[in-house]
Formats: sequence, structure tokens, C-alpha cells
Amino acid sequence: MIIQSVATRFITRGFPPQSSAARTLSCAGKTWKVYLSGEIHSDWREVIAEGIQGKSLPVQLSSPNTSHEDSDDCGAIILGMEEKRPNWDKIGANMNNIRTKTLIKDADIVVVRFGEKYRQWNAAFDAGYAAALGKSIITLHPQSISHMLKEVNASASVVCEDASQVVDTLAYVINGDLPPPRDGDDFVPIADRLGAGNPNP
Repeated sequence: MIIQSVATRFITRGFPPQSSAARTLSCAGKTWKVYLSGEIHSDWREVIAEGIQGKSLPVQLSSPNTSHEDSDDCGAIILGMEEKRPNWDKIGANMNNIRTKTLIKDADIVVVRFGEKYRQWNAAFDAGYAAALGKSIITLHPQSISHMLKEVNASASVVCEDASQVVDTLAYVINGDLPPPRDGDDFVPIADRLGAGNPNP
């Protein structure tokens, strides 16, 4: 159904549909490294992982330690307890930072998830760090908090509202595969809606 939809669009515009092999030549043999940053209180990472598996995408996922308790206490467990909370937090944060910095540096794409319930300062920092490294960023959050994240979104290549859109973005970037239009039957190709961008003389 998806392949037929894409093929129909190409034929309608006067272009023959490309084969899957032709669309993926530039990515053949590459495994894409995608870092999943952000909130740890919902199953968005599992949704992305299952979507990637379902589409058989060549993607290797990584993330921070998603155990809240372990990320808080790792430093104290390994190095010993501290008497003051700031010191306890610092040794844990420094230890977690080794993983975060290494995996973001190694990533091709960084997905940053913001939820409505908690303020994800760590996620905002990860997005800034990824931007400074020139990484491609995909942000993921409900539309209701778009205004608060406008500067973060300005640095993102793609802004998604649900995890399935992240999977569809990866499928397009890697294989050139497109899902059915989000707007359904109301979708109109840009050439029909706004005219050709560079019409032939």
C-alpha cells in the first residue's frame, strides 16, 4: 500500500517510480547510529525500537542509562557516599557524562524527547551539545510545548509530535521510503498546491 502510494505520486508527476535499490544506493552498507536522549517516564524508546525493527532499518540505537535510581546513585555506589547532596549529584553526573558525551559524539542522528510532565534540563543540554558538534537533531514532543522549545527546535532538522514520525523520518532518510500522507486524502503535492518551484522555460 505504501509502495503503491509512492509509485502513484511519481507516475502522476510524470516520473517513473524508482526501485527500492535505486533509492538506497547512497546508504548501502551503512549502519546508522541514533542516540535517544530525553525523558525516561514513557515507552517512546520502545516504540521507536519496535518501529525500526518492523521496517528492518539498519539502525543502531543508544541512550543514556534510563534507570533513574542508578543514574542518581552510580557515583556514590562506586566511589562512596557523600555527606552533601550537591557532591552526591556531581559524582553521579560526571560518571553519566562519560556515556552521554561518548555516544552523542559517535551518533549520526540525535533524537531528543521532551515530555509535558517533567522539565528535561538534561535533554535540552544534550540538544545544545549535539548542535555544537554539528549533529543532525530530531526533536520529539507534544505540540502543546512547542513555544517553550522554539530555540531548540530551530536547531533541529525535524520536529516530530509522536514516535512513529521519528521512525518514518529514519525510513525516508535511509531508504527513501514514505508513509501514507499524514493529512490523508487532503494531501496535495506542492507542485499542484503552490506551483512548480523551478518550471522549465
